[in-house]
Amino acid sequence: MTSLSTHVLDTTHGRPASGIAVRLEAADGALLFEGVTNADGRCLGLPGLSIGQYRIAFAVAAYFRGLGIALADPPFLDIVTIAFGVADTGHYHVPLLVSPYGYSTYRGS
Repeated sequence: MTSLSTHVLDTTHGRPASGIAVRLEAADGALLFEGVTNADGRCLGLPGLSIGQYRIAFAVAAYFRGLGIALADPPFLDIVTIAFGVADTGHYHVPLLVSPYGYSTYRGS
């Protein structure tokens, strides 16, 4: 079993993104987890994963609108979904650095 963590950073404001809805699904669409990032931009309680394909989705437009940022309708980024694979045991960290018009991710430690 592989452990999973995530961390969302708001690059517009240079701080952790608190209050972002997070959804984790298996490749077949089965819901594995729903939660919200905490004050540090982390989402606690993510389940362990087996080798396979997954999707983690972040509701970024709702977050930025909640901060009072005017976004287009529809927004450029609404739900940022990262499809990733787990190929071995160990720890997988899937961070998200996000602004209203761009994002970046990588396999962290």
